[in-house]
Amino acid sequence: MTEPQGLTSTEEHLWETFRRGDLCDVRTGDPELDDPTAQHDWGPERTVRAEIIARLLLDGPPHEPGRVAALKLAGAAITGLLNLAGGRVVPYLELRNCRFDTEIRLPEAHFATIRLIRCAIPRFEAARLATAGDLHLVQSTIEAGIRLTDAHIGTDLLLNQMTVRRDRNGRAVSADGLTVGQDVEAELITADGEISLRSARIGGRLSLRGSELRNPGGRYALNAARVTVEHTLYLSSGWTSGYYGGGTPPMGVRTRRFVAEGGIRLDDGRFGNGIIADKARFLLSGAQQLSLRRIQTPELRLALEEPPSGRISLAGARVGNLTDAQSSWPSAGRIDLAGFTYETIAAHGSFPLHRRIAWLADATPEYNPEPYEHLAQALRGGGEDNDAREVLLARQRRRRETLPLAGTVWGYVQDITVGYGYRPGRAALWLAVLWAVGTTYFACGPAPLPVDEHAWPHWNPALFSLDLLLPFVDLGQSHAWRLAGTAQWGATVMTLVGWILATTVAAGASRLLRRG
Repeated sequence: MTEPQGLTSTEEHLWETFRRGDLCDVRTGDPELDDPTAQHDWGPERTVRAEIIARLLLDGPPHEPGRVAALKLAGAAITGLLNLAGGRVVPYLELRNCRFDTEIRLPEAHFATIRLIRCAIPRFEAARLATAGDLHLVQSTIEAGIRLTDAHIGTDLLLNQMTVRRDRNGRAVSADGLTVGQDVEAELITADGEISLRSARIGGRLSLRGSELRNPGGRYALNAARVTVEHTLYLSSGWTSGYYGGGTPPMGVRTRRFVAEGGIRLDDGRFGNGIIADKARFLLSGAQQLSLRRIQTPELRLALEEPPSGRISLAGARVGNLTDAQSSWPSAGRIDLAGFTYETIAAHGSFPLHRRIAWLADATPEYNPEPYEHLAQALRGGGEDNDAREVLLARQRRRRETLPLAGTVWGYVQDITVGYGYRPGRAALWLAVLWAVGTTYFACGPAPLPVDEHAWPHWNPALFSLDLLLPFVDLGQSHAWRLAGTAQWGATVMTLVGWILATTVAAGASRLLRRG
């Protein structure tokens, strides 16, 4: 292709560097003057027409021998509409510190790799875009939203330290149906409007470390229903490390919390490695909530320094290991654990058992045994048998609140005597006390007359009292003597109490066998 006529000196320079794959750099070297978001006037010596960029990318001149054609431009003001819709672009594209005066349109275009670094862009329209390599919008400012609906990114999507504002529909990023071969890094971004990743598929991790997602007037700051993340979702703190994200900060480096001002929706999401939410703030109002309904993940780490200001829902979620903190959970009525299952549980910091039980009470305004049973099973799986019994005892006490008067009274009897079978040692203590009381009472009174005058059994107050207390054992004493007056009433009371204790112990033994 011959060089077109009427090119400016900057465009001629770009034409030549394209053939060699070199960088066409028109920056001044002054960071303030080279900032594409500043209001400084960039003269014609730094201006490139969008139509020239389009001609180079779609039908550019052949590369020089031994070189690879690539469009690399830094510090230019790009005028006019860059429209590559439906095009097939072979050359590598990299723009740094460039300023666009109108939107970029790339719907249904095919690229190798796109890198737009520290650029100012009115809008990035790229529905059904396909790249064999990366798409970078690192440190760029986009005033009216990004659209990547049904786009396919071959390797990584990097959005680190980007600032993006909402479009006319209230969305900062529209990426429903997005497919990314490897990682999506959106660390330390500032988004004004909803980020929508519904039904997106991400082959690696989705990292939002240190980002600020703000959509207080809308329903969601992040709407990622039915998302699939093969590795880990990070909603945690981040720190600045060049263009390409945070990672693990070294000692002493200041970090920035993840902040979501608006609802988070991860319903029906699948996460191959885990969800990490710590050093994060969830500022919710109205109907906004942190919704993790029916998610599936091997690990959920919810270790917040302060609870969300709205509701948390884990209804129907399936988690392998749950790590949480006492400070992660909001107050009563703002937790939904219906159908939530987990295999193991661990606390980040101090989380006493009585507070853990209160957490279940807060999550079940109406009595539901399942959350108690899941917690007891997880504690038992971790070797905490005593704690598991305390949780099951708390379940019985919650159930007692729903029973009629007779059931409530019977429940109190079981609780006081043997702790609903979860404290069976109490039964032996009660029996020993009653046996001692009965023995003393009958020993202090006159010996009763025998029923059979010819048998003349030997009167033994201790065996007589024990025979009254053990209804399933016949020691030959309780039916051998004639009682009258207060002694008869005392024997009747001991028999009734013995029956109560015996049936309660039997119920506790059956529960113990079921647990075994």
